[in-house]
Amino acid sequence: MNVKLLAHTPEAEKIIATAAKLCYSSSDIGSLKDGLTDEKVEGFVSMLASIGHESVMEHVSFTFGIEGISRACSHQLVRHRIASYSQKSQRYVNENGFEFITPPEIAADEAAKAEFDKQMAAITESYNKIADILTQKHTKTFLEQGLDEKEARSKAQKKANEDARFVLPNACETKIVVTMNVRSLFNFFKHRCCNRAQWEIKAVADEMLKLCKEVAPNVFKNAGPSCVMTGRCPEGKMSCGKMGEVKAFYKDL
Repeated sequence: MNVKLLAHTPEAEKIIATAAKLCYSSSDIGSLKDGLTDEKVEGFVSMLASIGHESVMEHVSFTFGIEGISRACSHQLVRHRIASYSQKSQRYVNENGFEFITPPEIAADEAAKAEFDKQMAAITESYNKIADILTQKHTKTFLEQGLDEKEARSKAQKKANEDARFVLPNACETKIVVTMNVRSLFNFFKHRCCNRAQWEIKAVADEMLKLCKEVAPNVFKNAGPSCVMTGRCPEGKMSCGKMGEVKAFYKDL
Protein backbone atom coordinates (compact mmCIF):
# COMPACT_ATOMS: atom_id res chain seq x y z
CA MET A 1 0.00 0.00 0.00
CA ASN A 2 1.25 3.45 -0.90
CA VAL A 3 -0.54 6.70 -0.01
CA LYS A 4 0.79 10.04 -1.25
CA LEU A 5 -0.50 13.57 -0.73
CA LEU A 6 -0.60 14.91 -4.28
CA ALA A 7 -1.96 18.38 -3.56
CA HIS A 8 -3.77 20.48 -0.99
CA THR A 9 -5.19 23.97 -0.62
CA PRO A 10 -2.27 26.37 -0.07
CA GLU A 11 -2.15 28.05 3.36
CA ALA A 12 -4.83 25.64 4.47
CA GLU A 13 -5.12 26.82 8.06
CA LYS A 14 -5.09 30.50 7.10
CA ILE A 15 -7.91 29.92 4.58
CA ILE A 16 -10.00 28.28 7.30
CA ALA A 17 -9.26 31.08 9.75
CA THR A 18 -10.12 33.69 7.09
CA ALA A 19 -13.46 32.05 6.29
CA ALA A 20 -14.30 31.82 9.98
CA LYS A 21 -13.30 35.42 10.60
CA LEU A 22 -15.82 36.49 7.97
CA CYS A 23 -18.59 34.85 10.00
CA TYR A 24 -17.79 36.95 13.06
CA SER A 25 -16.50 40.17 11.53
CA SER A 26 -17.81 43.16 9.58
CA SER A 27 -14.48 43.45 7.74
CA ASP A 28 -14.53 43.58 3.98
CA ILE A 29 -13.13 40.64 2.00
CA GLY A 30 -9.90 42.41 1.13
CA SER A 31 -8.90 42.99 4.73
CA LEU A 32 -9.95 39.67 6.25
CA LYS A 33 -6.40 38.32 6.30
CA ASP A 34 -5.04 41.44 7.97
CA GLY A 35 -3.58 40.65 11.36
CA LEU A 36 -3.82 36.90 10.91
CA THR A 37 -0.39 36.01 12.21
CA ASP A 38 0.68 32.37 12.45
CA GLU A 39 0.00 32.50 16.18
CA LYS A 40 -3.50 33.88 15.72
CA VAL A 41 -4.27 31.39 12.96
CA GLU A 42 -3.18 28.52 15.22
CA GLY A 43 -5.37 29.74 18.07
CA PHE A 44 -8.34 30.44 15.83
CA VAL A 45 -8.19 27.08 14.06
CA SER A 46 -7.73 25.18 17.33
CA MET A 47 -10.79 26.94 18.76
CA LEU A 48 -12.86 26.12 15.67
CA ALA A 49 -11.88 22.46 15.84
CA SER A 50 -12.72 22.25 19.54
CA ILE A 51 -16.21 23.73 19.15
CA GLY A 52 -17.03 21.73 16.03
CA HIS A 53 -17.44 24.68 13.65
CA GLU A 54 -16.80 22.49 10.61
CA SER A 55 -18.56 24.35 7.78
CA VAL A 56 -15.52 26.62 7.31
CA MET A 57 -13.36 23.51 6.94
CA GLU A 58 -15.04 22.77 3.62
CA HIS A 59 -13.00 25.49 1.91
CA VAL A 60 -9.84 23.38 2.20
CA SER A 61 -9.29 20.15 0.31
CA PHE A 62 -6.65 17.44 0.07
CA THR A 63 -5.90 15.19 -2.92
CA PHE A 64 -4.34 11.76 -2.36
CA GLY A 65 -2.90 9.16 -4.70
CA ILE A 66 -3.47 5.64 -3.37
CA GLU A 67 -2.06 2.45 -4.88
CA GLY A 68 -1.50 -1.12 -3.81
CA ILE A 69 -4.98 -1.56 -2.37
CA SER A 70 -7.63 -4.10 -3.28
CA ARG A 71 -10.92 -3.52 -5.04
CA ALA A 72 -12.53 -4.62 -1.76
CA CYS A 73 -10.90 -1.61 -0.12
CA SER A 74 -11.73 0.87 -2.87
CA HIS A 75 -15.38 -0.22 -2.79
CA GLN A 76 -15.49 0.91 0.85
CA LEU A 77 -13.65 4.12 0.08
CA VAL A 78 -16.06 5.32 -2.60
CA ARG A 79 -19.00 4.96 -0.23
CA HIS A 80 -17.86 8.29 1.18
CA ARG A 81 -19.93 10.33 -1.23
CA ILE A 82 -18.76 13.91 -0.65
CA ALA A 83 -15.49 13.37 -2.47
CA SER A 84 -14.06 13.09 -5.97
CA TYR A 85 -12.55 9.85 -7.31
CA SER A 86 -10.55 8.76 -10.35
CA GLN A 87 -9.79 5.04 -10.43
CA LYS A 88 -7.80 2.76 -12.70
CA SER A 89 -10.30 1.31 -15.14
CA GLN A 90 -10.59 -2.43 -15.60
CA ARG A 91 -12.42 -1.67 -18.82
CA TYR A 92 -9.61 0.23 -20.53
CA VAL A 93 -6.63 -1.35 -18.76
CA ASN A 94 -5.91 -5.00 -19.54
CA GLU A 95 -5.52 -7.00 -16.33
CA ASN A 96 -3.38 -9.78 -17.78
CA GLY A 97 -1.10 -10.80 -14.91
CA PHE A 98 -3.00 -8.57 -12.46
CA GLU A 99 -1.48 -7.83 -9.07
CA PHE A 100 -3.52 -8.87 -6.05
CA ILE A 101 -3.64 -8.08 -2.34
CA THR A 102 -3.23 -10.94 0.12
CA PRO A 103 -4.87 -10.35 3.53
CA PRO A 104 -2.37 -10.72 6.42
CA GLU A 105 -4.40 -13.52 8.05
CA ILE A 106 -4.21 -15.52 4.83
CA ALA A 107 -0.54 -14.72 4.28
CA ALA A 108 0.27 -15.95 7.80
CA ASP A 109 -1.35 -19.35 7.25
CA GLU A 110 0.53 -21.68 4.90
CA ALA A 111 -2.49 -23.74 3.86
CA ALA A 112 -4.73 -20.70 3.38
CA LYS A 113 -2.10 -18.88 1.34
CA ALA A 114 -1.53 -21.91 -0.89
CA GLU A 115 -5.25 -22.11 -1.65
CA PHE A 116 -5.47 -18.34 -2.15
CA ASP A 117 -2.54 -18.27 -4.58
CA LYS A 118 -4.00 -21.24 -6.46
CA GLN A 119 -7.28 -19.40 -6.93
CA MET A 120 -5.52 -16.21 -8.08
CA ALA A 121 -3.58 -18.24 -10.65
CA ALA A 122 -6.78 -19.91 -11.85
CA ILE A 123 -8.57 -16.57 -12.17
CA THR A 124 -5.63 -15.12 -14.11
CA GLU A 125 -5.77 -18.03 -16.52
CA SER A 126 -9.56 -17.71 -16.93
CA TYR A 127 -9.32 -13.95 -17.46
CA ASN A 128 -6.69 -14.38 -20.17
CA LYS A 129 -8.66 -17.11 -21.93
CA ILE A 130 -11.89 -15.12 -21.92
CA ALA A 131 -10.10 -11.97 -23.09
CA ASP A 132 -8.41 -13.87 -25.94
CA ILE A 133 -11.65 -15.51 -27.08
CA LEU A 134 -13.55 -12.23 -27.07
CA THR A 135 -10.69 -10.33 -28.71
CA GLN A 136 -10.65 -12.76 -31.64
CA LYS A 137 -14.44 -12.55 -31.94
CA HIS A 138 -14.57 -8.75 -31.87
CA THR A 139 -11.57 -8.37 -34.18
CA LYS A 140 -13.38 -10.40 -36.83
CA THR A 141 -16.46 -8.21 -36.47
CA PHE A 142 -14.49 -4.97 -36.76
CA LEU A 143 -12.58 -6.24 -39.79
CA GLU A 144 -15.90 -7.04 -41.47
CA GLN A 145 -16.95 -3.45 -40.74
CA GLY A 146 -13.99 -2.19 -42.77
CA LEU A 147 -11.47 -1.27 -40.04
CA ASP A 148 -7.80 -1.98 -40.70
CA GLU A 149 -6.23 -4.82 -38.71
CA LYS A 150 -4.38 -2.65 -36.18
CA GLU A 151 -7.42 -0.52 -35.32
CA ALA A 152 -9.72 -3.54 -35.32
CA ARG A 153 -7.56 -5.41 -32.81
CA SER A 154 -7.12 -2.36 -30.58
CA LYS A 155 -10.88 -1.80 -30.35
CA ALA A 156 -11.47 -5.52 -29.92
CA GLN A 157 -9.09 -5.76 -26.96
CA LYS A 158 -10.82 -2.90 -25.14
CA LYS A 159 -14.22 -4.43 -25.80
CA ALA A 160 -12.96 -7.81 -24.58
CA ASN A 161 -11.62 -6.28 -21.35
CA GLU A 162 -15.08 -4.88 -20.70
CA ASP A 163 -16.54 -8.37 -20.19
CA ALA A 164 -13.48 -10.37 -19.12
CA ARG A 165 -13.17 -8.17 -16.00
CA PHE A 166 -16.28 -9.82 -14.55
CA VAL A 167 -14.14 -12.77 -13.48
CA LEU A 168 -11.65 -10.63 -11.55
CA PRO A 169 -11.62 -10.92 -7.72
CA ASN A 170 -12.05 -8.36 -4.95
CA ALA A 171 -8.37 -8.96 -4.24
CA CYS A 172 -7.38 -7.35 -7.55
CA GLU A 173 -4.99 -4.45 -6.98
CA THR A 174 -6.21 -0.97 -7.91
CA LYS A 175 -5.06 2.64 -7.92
CA ILE A 176 -7.21 5.65 -7.13
CA VAL A 177 -6.96 9.43 -6.75
CA VAL A 178 -9.16 10.88 -4.02
CA THR A 179 -10.03 14.48 -3.18
CA MET A 180 -11.93 15.40 -0.02
CA ASN A 181 -12.52 18.61 1.86
CA VAL A 182 -11.57 18.72 5.54
CA ARG A 183 -15.11 18.22 6.82
CA SER A 184 -15.46 15.07 4.71
CA LEU A 185 -12.07 13.90 5.93
CA PHE A 186 -13.20 14.29 9.54
CA ASN A 187 -16.18 12.04 8.80
CA PHE A 188 -13.96 9.58 6.93
CA PHE A 189 -11.50 9.36 9.81
CA LYS A 190 -14.30 8.92 12.37
CA HIS A 191 -15.44 5.77 10.61
CA ARG A 192 -12.30 4.34 9.05
CA CYS A 193 -9.68 4.97 11.74
CA CYS A 194 -11.83 3.03 14.20
CA ASN A 195 -10.47 -0.33 15.41
CA ARG A 196 -13.66 -1.91 14.09
CA ALA A 197 -12.98 -0.74 10.54
CA GLN A 198 -11.73 -3.34 8.04
CA TRP A 199 -7.95 -3.66 8.34
CA GLU A 200 -7.06 -2.41 4.86
CA ILE A 201 -9.10 0.77 4.75
CA LYS A 202 -8.03 1.54 8.33
CA ALA A 203 -4.41 1.41 7.18
CA VAL A 204 -5.26 3.77 4.30
CA ALA A 205 -7.11 6.16 6.63
CA ASP A 206 -4.24 6.22 9.12
CA GLU A 207 -1.76 7.12 6.36
CA MET A 208 -4.06 9.85 5.03
CA LEU A 209 -4.47 11.33 8.50
CA LYS A 210 -0.72 11.29 9.09
CA LEU A 211 -0.18 13.25 5.86
CA CYS A 212 -2.93 15.74 6.76
CA LYS A 213 -1.36 16.38 10.16
CA GLU A 214 1.93 17.29 8.51
CA VAL A 215 0.23 20.02 6.46
CA ALA A 216 -2.39 21.30 8.91
CA PRO A 217 -1.52 20.07 12.42
CA ASN A 218 -3.93 22.41 14.22
CA VAL A 219 -6.86 21.42 12.03
CA PHE A 220 -6.29 17.70 12.44
CA LYS A 221 -4.97 17.78 16.02
CA ASN A 222 -8.03 15.96 17.35
CA ALA A 223 -8.90 14.03 14.19
CA GLY A 224 -9.28 10.27 14.23
CA PRO A 225 -11.97 7.75 15.18
CA SER A 226 -15.09 8.90 17.04
CA CYS A 227 -13.61 8.19 20.47
CA VAL A 228 -10.77 10.61 19.68
CA MET A 229 -12.89 13.33 18.07
CA THR A 230 -15.89 13.22 20.42
CA GLY A 231 -14.57 11.48 23.52
CA ARG A 232 -17.07 8.65 23.28
CA CYS A 233 -17.42 5.38 21.40
CA PRO A 234 -20.60 5.00 19.32
CA GLU A 235 -20.19 1.25 18.92
CA GLY A 236 -21.94 0.28 22.15
CA LYS A 237 -21.47 -3.43 22.94
CA MET A 238 -19.36 -3.72 19.78
CA SER A 239 -16.71 -1.34 21.18
CA CYS A 240 -13.10 -2.51 21.06
CA GLY A 241 -12.76 -1.40 24.69
CA LYS A 242 -9.38 0.22 24.05
CA MET A 243 -10.25 3.91 24.05
CA GLY A 244 -7.17 4.90 26.06
CA GLU A 245 -4.80 3.08 23.72
CA VAL A 246 -6.56 4.49 20.66
CA LYS A 247 -6.34 8.07 21.94
CA ALA A 248 -2.63 7.66 22.70
CA PHE A 249 -1.96 6.23 19.23
CA TYR A 250 -3.60 9.12 17.37
CA LYS A 251 -2.07 11.75 19.63
CA ASP A 252 1.38 10.55 18.55
CA LEU A 253 0.52 9.77 14.91
